[in-house]
Amino acid sequence: MLTNSDIHIRDPFVLPVAAEQQYYLYGTRGAESWTNAASGIDHYISRDLAQWDGPFPAFRPPVDFWADRNFWAPEVHAYRGRFYLFLSLKAEGVCRGTQILAADGPRGPFVPISERPVTPPNWECLDGTLFVDADDQPWMVFCHEWVQVGDGEICAVRLSSDLSSAVGEPQLLFRASAAPWAHELNSKGRRGFVTDGPWLHRLTNGELLMLWSSFANGNYTIGAAHSASGQILGPWAQLAEPVYSGDGGHCMVFREFAGQLKLAYHRPNLHPGERPCFVDLQEIGSSLVIT
Repeated sequence: MLTNSDIHIRDPFVLPVAAEQQYYLYGTRGAESWTNAASGIDHYISRDLAQWDGPFPAFRPPVDFWADRNFWAPEVHAYRGRFYLFLSLKAEGVCRGTQILAADGPRGPFVPISERPVTPPNWECLDGTLFVDADDQPWMVFCHEWVQVGDGEICAVRLSSDLSSAVGEPQLLFRASAAPWAHELNSKGRRGFVTDGPWLHRLTNGELLMLWSSFANGNYTIGAAHSASGQILGPWAQLAEPVYSGDGGHCMVFREFAGQLKLAYHRPNLHPGERPCFVDLQEIGSSLVIT
């Protein structure tokens, strides 16, 4: 058995599977996160979010697979009877993008349902997540990277009903600099505002929030935006204060089987210390607060 401190991953994602009363944990392999070689995505299994079995293989690229590095930010969503892995990938000379893979169960093996990412081929993109609107229309919300556009963007694009392709053009939701707490990053001589890890959460009062990550005062930070319309296209307004600013981020929200709302994120952000963290959340008004 492993504890959270034994699991070296970034971008933790937890999928509760009620039929099994088990939690599945996925994440970017910490040892491979910044290298030019990646071998796959794993999963771990737990009944209490504290003791884990694993790692077990969830995805291993076939021999002729197009990407060979930066297998980042895996998310597994149950959708219309199957399980879908949203995964950011890259190869030399090819823009990073989010591709969607599928399996019949949360353990995989996940296989691609399209030849290439569903993000635009000439955009540097990452961190795609699934959102299904009130009309049962699937969308992918993702980041157009700051390394290409300077002021990182969060965009949304409609998906086909089988999630295999984009439908129409991406829509800009907001830029990183719109958040009053976000500060410009200076990394390896490049300056800009970062957008990472969007996650949509529908409050019990019906309002729609988006959690996302950037940098504030040198720390990896989680902020939130509020959709004035309650719909994915907004307009979006940034909450003035971050949700978490203790050098952790790329978060997602889930409920324990007992009903407690939880925030998953990695902390610290500095390699190789990254580990998965799980804390209690509470809905207060139009926001989420760590308790």
